[in-house]
Amino acid sequence: MLKWLWLSVVVIALDQFTKVLATAKLALHEPVAVLPLFNLTLMHNTGAAFSFLSQAGGWQRWFFVAIAVAVSAALIAWLRQLQRHQVWLAAALALVLGGALGNVWDRIRLGYVVDFIDLYYGDWHWPAFNVADSAITVGAIMLLLDALRGERSA
Repeated sequence: MLKWLWLSVVVIALDQFTKVLATAKLALHEPVAVLPLFNLTLMHNTGAAFSFLSQAGGWQRWFFVAIAVAVSAALIAWLRQLQRHQVWLAAALALVLGGALGNVWDRIRLGYVVDFIDLYYGDWHWPAFNVADSAITVGAIMLLLDALRGERSA
């Protein structure tokens, strides 16, 4: 099922393209209203999800790179052993892989992850995120649904 790596490549390309656009068109930390409840706001995240360890002093950059590379290798190994009928699972793994590699590319190249999607309600803002984070989230939900529905008999 390595043929599903095309989906990972699409996620990486779309993620990097949108990050280049956001970096070129947005000023850091200055929201641009798009719709009610939705802004574009350029942010640089040196931490992980929800800015976890963002103030750790720099060592977290390579720690998160190492974790992402290890997880990516595991996802590729898992994808490789899937059977032809496990299309849903293959798509889920490819989405997570593409998202992980999109963000790890930022960490290696920039030292932080570019985030720009800002969802909010009143004064409450969800932590800013990007296309890679969205792909990881959708892929993780698909993995959960796959686990909950159980393995179908052939």
